[in-house]
Amino acid sequence: MSLFTRVARSRLAAWLTVVAAIVFGAVVFGLPKPDNPAPVSATGLSVEWQSTQVERLQERLPSSNAQPAIVVVSRDDAGPLTEADRSALAATSGDLARLAVGGQVSPPQVSPDGTVALVAVPLSTAGGQEEVAERVDQLRTALTALPDGLTVEVTGGPAFTADLTEVFAGADTTLLIVTAGVVALLLLITYRSPFLWIVPLVIVAATEQLTLRALDTIVPAFGINLAGGAVTGIASVLVFGAATDYALLLIARYREELRREPDRFVAMRAALRRTAEPILASGFTVVLGVLTLLLSEQELNRALAVACATGVVLAMLSALFVLPAALVIFGRGLFWPFVPRVGGTVREGRLWGRLGTVVVRRPAPVALLATLLLAGLAVGGLGIRTGLSETEQFRVEPEAVAGAQTLAKAFPAGTTQPVAVLTAPSAVQAVTDAATAVPGVASARPGETGSGVAQVDVVLEAEPGTPASDRTIEALRDAVAAVPDSAPPALDGVEEFDGAVVGGTVAATYDSDEANGKDLRLILPIILLLVGAVLVLLLRGLVAPVLLVLTVIASFFASLGAAWLLFDHVLGFPALDSGVLLLAFVFLVALGVDYNIFLVTRAREDARTAGTRDGMLSALRVTGGVITSAGVLLAAVFAVLGVLPLITLTQIGIIVCIGVLLDTLLVRTVLVPALAFLLGDRFWWPGRIAREPAVDAAPEREPVAARD
Repeated sequence: MSLFTRVARSRLAAWLTVVAAIVFGAVVFGLPKPDNPAPVSATGLSVEWQSTQVERLQERLPSSNAQPAIVVVSRDDAGPLTEADRSALAATSGDLARLAVGGQVSPPQVSPDGTVALVAVPLSTAGGQEEVAERVDQLRTALTALPDGLTVEVTGGPAFTADLTEVFAGADTTLLIVTAGVVALLLLITYRSPFLWIVPLVIVAATEQLTLRALDTIVPAFGINLAGGAVTGIASVLVFGAATDYALLLIARYREELRREPDRFVAMRAALRRTAEPILASGFTVVLGVLTLLLSEQELNRALAVACATGVVLAMLSALFVLPAALVIFGRGLFWPFVPRVGGTVREGRLWGRLGTVVVRRPAPVALLATLLLAGLAVGGLGIRTGLSETEQFRVEPEAVAGAQTLAKAFPAGTTQPVAVLTAPSAVQAVTDAATAVPGVASARPGETGSGVAQVDVVLEAEPGTPASDRTIEALRDAVAAVPDSAPPALDGVEEFDGAVVGGTVAATYDSDEANGKDLRLILPIILLLVGAVLVLLLRGLVAPVLLVLTVIASFFASLGAAWLLFDHVLGFPALDSGVLLLAFVFLVALGVDYNIFLVTRAREDARTAGTRDGMLSALRVTGGVITSAGVLLAAVFAVLGVLPLITLTQIGIIVCIGVLLDTLLVRTVLVPALAFLLGDRFWWPGRIAREPAVDAAPEREPVAARD
């Protein structure tokens, strides 16, 4: 560990480290920003999926760069539209046509009960989300000319894109302010010093900003689209949480060493030697864990893998180089008013020492009760529902959702987003007839014809993203694929089609859910094996790593059950987003094992002089406060994801928050120590603890001038 201890050789070495960190940051901020690669598809799925195949085939249609925005008009009193209302809507066609691709819009369609009218306005999808949002804003502005007494809402694909862009506007700034505020408050409570909290907060915040800038260069370099708010939001929270956790661990050990050493540089070198291993083990466990997302079918998850791994690596570097240098530059006075002095009274750990004494007296009943509590919480997830429809994605209802709900009351729910069936031009009528006969299909009609390919537009009766909609998609794909000679022309990288293919936004949502299930089955066992392998290498045994992995799994299911009870009975969420399970599992397993690493590596160190029983008691006493502070802080930071507007991010934040609290307050505090007390030295099997002579924690020394 001599590489890390060099930063604490002298004041000059510390200053040089700080200067090198500033230069490194300047270099990162000066890196060129490559163009963000185009997404592989609208959903981020590869061409192996039918919805992506349809998206590629639609590029051969005349209006390949257009998507309909749906203008929904109803009366404020929910009554039938009058002739004057219909005339006013028809009179706006000229204004709407100027915004439409091709300069034309279809006449208004009125619902059978006469209460709702819709106008489909094809808008260009060229450019990024900002350009689409601007076109939707222009459309909404043009509709303000309609008379009072009418409710006008714009929905459809472009409107959802525009509203998503709007709700994320300023979200990064809000997230940064709230996260920094939460971290500052918890650090102030933890250290009870008016100065000490400032140093780690500044370094952590700088690391977070450096990470976000680095992502602009690194993620595109991997050929992955940096998908905006969700990726940067999660990466930001992870960096704040991980970097602060490592800072808490290092500062706690540094304070401990300052009570032994009059020279702060010697104390810091000792602290680094003892904390570098658990920080590196913890950090690389998280890095390996999130990198398993590179195996995901979803491009968003692959972007998260690179972003989060980059952030955690920078968090480790800041904790092992920059923070130690800053701490020794300021000296002991940074801890005022509780300045640690050689031989001073140890205030920390008394509560945790008493708790350890209780656990060691009755380890079997304590372990059983802790296991039963986790199992009881896990039972809460038995009735869990997964899969959110598009209108259920937002915590605050935007206009696109309101418009879709208004439309669904008077028209088939799938009217806003027809399913696209791509087929050979010669088979259009046969495919249309086959689609019409599928249960759950409200209507099917021929659409555009392009270069060797034709489209059939199918409207479903069920709301997009619901189980009923999914069943209809499955049946529709089987039905149209069976139509003879209906296969569209082949695509590069795809085998020849067996028949017509089904895509569009609704089918893409179905494919995304299927991809998330595939990811779960592949990635979950891999991440468990990787985490287990890191623990085996770190602890040089098998029993302890297996038990630690099992406790983290139990904690995940308990947090999922507890979170679902909260979502279902308190927050009123209709279901879990299908992608939440994978991300919550990856973060909880990778982060949850951190606290066990911090505890067990210290227990192993102390067991060399005191034995397993007393070593675990000592580790629980000296790490209890810092690990609890770190866990509460990380849980609070992930809970901050709730300030972002998507239910998916709120769900990830709450599940991880509950899981980290369980890991910190129950698993690490009670269950793991109880298991260690039950097994004794067998806890390290097949490894052994090499006993060393006990050394007085505060040996007598000749008077030495303290280097403060």
